[in-house]
Amino acid sequence: MSPAPSRPRIRPWLVVGDLALAGAWVCAGALVKLLVYGGLGIAGRPEAEAVKVSLSIVYMFLFAWLEAASGGASYNPLTVLAAALASHGGPAVYLFTAFARIPAQVIGALLGVKLIQLTFPNVGKGARLSVGAHHGALAEGLATFMVVMVSVTLKKKGMKSFFMKTWITSIWKNTIHILSSDITGGIMNPASAFAWAYARGDHTTFDHLLVYWLAPLQATLLGVWAVTYLTKPKKIKEQEADENKTKKE
Repeated sequence: MSPAPSRPRIRPWLVVGDLALAGAWVCAGALVKLLVYGGLGIAGRPEAEAVKVSLSIVYMFLFAWLEAASGGASYNPLTVLAAALASHGGPAVYLFTAFARIPAQVIGALLGVKLIQLTFPNVGKGARLSVGAHHGALAEGLATFMVVMVSVTLKKKGMKSFFMKTWITSIWKNTIHILSSDITGGIMNPASAFAWAYARGDHTTFDHLLVYWLAPLQATLLGVWAVTYLTKPKKIKEQEADENKTKKE
């Protein structure tokens, strides 16, 4: 008889890692834009986007390695939320994620934006919503849903190759980012979005809360549920269907 799978443990030190990675992520993204659109002087040229994507993939590999080395720290609230939901860790894990890890990521992103703005005053003020709130919420939610679906599927399939897993997710994230960048900025990271919105002073508006918080969070819940259902063994699905049928009778 195989032993029961161990439940995920609460690891308090991840809060520090979340804070540090969230701040570093914001700085990395801003530095890439500064380099591409300022330092290299190729703004407005076709190769600018190619260089930006190439550099983004490089630092995505770096952050994936940092996440693994830290034992699971992350820069994105949606990542830790999806992991908590997919692991079925119970109320303690969900509460730790919602009230410790996600706030730490928000604080880290705020500190990162403050640091990069002090160091490079011409860094800009982050991506802005260029359409109506409901249109933006649909775009950001759909983008998040597609990214979560791929990330959770790879995790459930147990892909062991770090390179292949990171390569697939980084290419997919960059593709979705490019497709949605002209609408919402393609951020798919509530902590980063909040940090830049705070710097602009519009972090409490209805548009920001709907597009960059509510829509991605709902899309994450839906994405995890969809993958869990689609990857569930056929026998379990049949058993659940029979149980529901019995209850109705």
